[in-house]
Amino acid sequence: MSETLQSTRPHEGSLLWEGPVASGADVAAAVARARAAQPGWFAAGPEARIAVVRAFKAVVEAEADAFARLIAAETGKPLWEARTEVGSVAAKVEISITAHAERTGNREAPFQADPAGARQALRHKPHGVLAVLGPYNFPAHLPNGHLVPALIAGNAIVFKPSELTPATGAFMAGLWARAGLPDGVLTVVQGSGATGRALAAADTDGLLFTGSAPTGAALARQFAETPHRILALEMGGNNPLVAWDLADADVEAAALVIVQSAFLSAGQRCTCARRLIIEDGTQDRLMDAIVALADGLVIDQPFAEPQPFMGCVISNQAADGLLDRAGAIHGKTIRPLLRLKEGLPFLTPGLVDVTGLSVPDDELFGPFLQVIRVKTFERAMAAANATRFGLSAALLGGDRALYDRFWAGSRAGVVNWNRPTNGAASNAPFGGVGLSGNHRPSAYYAADYCAWPVASVEAETPFIARPMGVR
Repeated sequence: MSETLQSTRPHEGSLLWEGPVASGADVAAAVARARAAQPGWFAAGPEARIAVVRAFKAVVEAEADAFARLIAAETGKPLWEARTEVGSVAAKVEISITAHAERTGNREAPFQADPAGARQALRHKPHGVLAVLGPYNFPAHLPNGHLVPALIAGNAIVFKPSELTPATGAFMAGLWARAGLPDGVLTVVQGSGATGRALAAADTDGLLFTGSAPTGAALARQFAETPHRILALEMGGNNPLVAWDLADADVEAAALVIVQSAFLSAGQRCTCARRLIIEDGTQDRLMDAIVALADGLVIDQPFAEPQPFMGCVISNQAADGLLDRAGAIHGKTIRPLLRLKEGLPFLTPGLVDVTGLSVPDDELFGPFLQVIRVKTFERAMAAANATRFGLSAALLGGDRALYDRFWAGSRAGVVNWNRPTNGAASNAPFGGVGLSGNHRPSAYYAADYCAWPVASVEAETPFIARPMGVR
């Protein structure tokens, strides 16, 4: 009897979905199917592939309500937020089509005034069969950010959703089938870590990953022996938010930015602010405003009316882990991280002052913000960069000159000014350095890792100038 995977509604604990776990043999068979289907998909040509991708967009828009309700039920995020995720899935299509043409399109030009009229060309080929491992926090939008550009480029894909959100992955694959994607070009394999490891070890041409830094590091070690396979890692962050030289009139707005940066999606965004760095002795009004806003956040189940600001974290296991790790940080508690409902993973926003403490450089993936007070902007920059991660950073306050210093000194792939740390644009590259990624940014630059360039010099007839030293 095959093993069964179950998905529950985290906000109430009831069963939402169940299905068989893919064995190693199932994974190998899925890769073989993809290998057989990929040449025909590539040979169909870019126009045919783009037509299918646009048909997928239309199906997503037609099923937007059902799609959003499923995401909300499976993740515990508010329905309003799930709807924005579905909108991002649809919007990704045209962005990816534009990015494909701009970054990996064909180019031709005369070759160095060649007397035979040769031309040089730049074209791109798909890798072949790509594995995609998806996360649970945005179970549609983030894997879709790999799927769409990879399919436009002509790859076939084997996709493993997070074991915590398998229903969303299966639903999205069904939408691709309805859009006319040929059989075998996209196959879903369900399972947990064992299935993911089997897929990473399978005979693919690469793997596109979104998830935690420890898992990404394990994949990097595994792929070290296969440099011919592409590996794109999009991982987390211990993101700094620096508030400096704030005008009195800007304090309330800055507090709103901080609360959104730290607590949106119950803190389950890789770009969420984890560390707030402020000028010591000058930010009492700001801290009061942050506390007041945090105390007023509505936390409830996804379909509550009126809609909450945030829902629960993904599971009781995740909630327990956050409570344990936050409890091990012995700073000055401003607001404790607490479980709201016994037996369910609803957490209150946590705020703790860790000034002067040695705190582990970890990503606490939940609604928990650490406050660090420093005396000078130089120390603020040093504190911001005191991390192995490098995904997102933001400055609140200051003038253009201060922001230029912040931008130049920040070690992060997303650097914002007077905007949240989690305010990234889909039509820009998205990625980080250090433990946040391996220099393969996604979003607009995903086209770069979904195809490889081929440079050519081409002429209708053979010709070359007689080389020196040939009689």
